[in-house]
Amino acid sequence: MKIVLCVTGSIAATEDLKLVHELQRHGFEVECFMTPSATEIITPLSMEFATKKPVTVNLTGYVEHVVNAQADLILVAPATANTISKFAYKIADTSVTTLLLTASGYNTPILFVPSMHISMYDAISSNIDRIADEFPNVHFMKPVDEERKAKFPSKEDIVLEVERLVGDDTLDSLNVLVATGATFEAMDAMRGITNRSSGKMGIEIAKEAYRRGANVTVLCAQVNVGVPSQLERIDVESTREMMDVIRSRIDGVDIYVSAAAISDFEISQVCEGKYPSDEDFNIRCSALPKLLKEIKVLNPSTFVVGFKAEAGVGVDDLISRAKDRMLSYDVDLMVANDLLVENGGPGSDNNEVYLIDCDDVVKVPLNSKRVIAQNIVDKVVKLYR
Repeated sequence: MKIVLCVTGSIAATEDLKLVHELQRHGFEVECFMTPSATEIITPLSMEFATKKPVTVNLTGYVEHVVNAQADLILVAPATANTISKFAYKIADTSVTTLLLTASGYNTPILFVPSMHISMYDAISSNIDRIADEFPNVHFMKPVDEERKAKFPSKEDIVLEVERLVGDDTLDSLNVLVATGATFEAMDAMRGITNRSSGKMGIEIAKEAYRRGANVTVLCAQVNVGVPSQLERIDVESTREMMDVIRSRIDGVDIYVSAAAISDFEISQVCEGKYPSDEDFNIRCSALPKLLKEIKVLNPSTFVVGFKAEAGVGVDDLISRAKDRMLSYDVDLMVANDLLVENGGPGSDNNEVYLIDCDDVVKVPLNSKRVIAQNIVDKVVKLYR
């Protein structure tokens, strides 16, 4: 797919070399347009080196603005207040604004990534609203609000937004809730019991659902990886906190993914202070209710994805136990994995899983968690629709 990257005169243009490489790493072909102001911050030669394509600063008889206007997406990153405001009033006085106006006539998707002082961002909010009202094909990515600046998002978040705009919309407007990470059950003011889940699998599923058009909320318990800024994030610590959030939110959830490693036990009596470190002590654990079992009771229309992890039980037993859990908990799709699979244990970047529903068992061989997430969401789409 072809992306035309438009660079305007913000200091955030210095991040565009890394952004080009990230887009290319995800399989996109990138061409570049630059405003004259942008060339004072980063040279066209640098962008040509990164894209391996000629950079358009001034339009010529090759009518570059027409040739490139039907790309898969026009990405304006960074987008200054000047360029946004010119587009709002259909002013075409640079190669970038001319390309944008031409592309809007073709209904080519356009993504603006604003970067400026927060006061300027606030001042042009009416221009952003004007564009949103008139051009349904134009989208704005919310900047990071820090230090009174509307800062450039991470390159990973920008690429995720690009993937959403050019990808399929098989989960368009559905509300997806993904629970991920490892819950923590306190035993005193400092210590507690937890597990080795990193939250990576849940985050990859959340990102894949977002790529396909879903509204995604991520319920995070000790997640050790970054959560994209576009996703709603709710942080919890204990299993009971996670239960409270899910019970309060499940009515509006179309698809629930239980990727979190939720504790089966809690400490019966938590010490208000701290257990001494120089003497033995005993703790008593009490079983917690099974949250997954409650989902269909709370909202029968929610599509439920459950996970079943075992350690060294063999494939037949793994599948059998996952099927028993699926049927007894009224789960629509089970994802089963063996924690002892080489290079696929807790916290790793890879996994091997079995996707189990009422009619089928599909093995997904050892692969990256992004690929595993794609397979899981493919299955969800097939069963949900």
